[in-house]
Amino acid sequence: MSVQDEGWNMGGGVTVRAIQADDRAQWRGLWDAYCTFYRADVPAEVTNALWARILDPSSAVNGLVAVDDESGRLLGLCHYVLHPHTWSAKLVCYLEDLFTAEAARGKGVGRALITRLTAMGREAGWGRVYWNTEEDNARARHLYDKVTGGADGYVRYMIKL
Repeated sequence: MSVQDEGWNMGGGVTVRAIQADDRAQWRGLWDAYCTFYRADVPAEVTNALWARILDPSSAVNGLVAVDDESGRLLGLCHYVLHPHTWSAKLVCYLEDLFTAEAARGKGVGRALITRLTAMGREAGWGRVYWNTEEDNARARHLYDKVTGGADGYVRYMIKL
């Protein structure tokens, strides 16, 4: 059994585990709130494709959720992509999406999702976990600075195709 499969209780009545098929409705609520936060208009067919990828064991796209142990309510989500890296023989993990429900912010849910993901990476022998966020996302950056020791100095460039 892998770290991802067994679930991890962060204390305080919250467990972080892999996304499951019966999470869809609650996941969708978190996903929609995440897209709203980033002012992203994600078409339904893209959301449906994401959900299918998360549940497909052969896909590089995976997901975790933070669950309130008492109510079963999803408090946060994490989507990540495993991929090869040209500077290492190890896979690396891109943490693409991380979101905590507004009511659960400041209670360690985001940290728990990151901690769980990095524990999985250590167990599996990944080379690193990395992510980016908007420059003005101060609340999230405060957490990210705590868990990483600070940004790595790289600047992202993008060409939309």
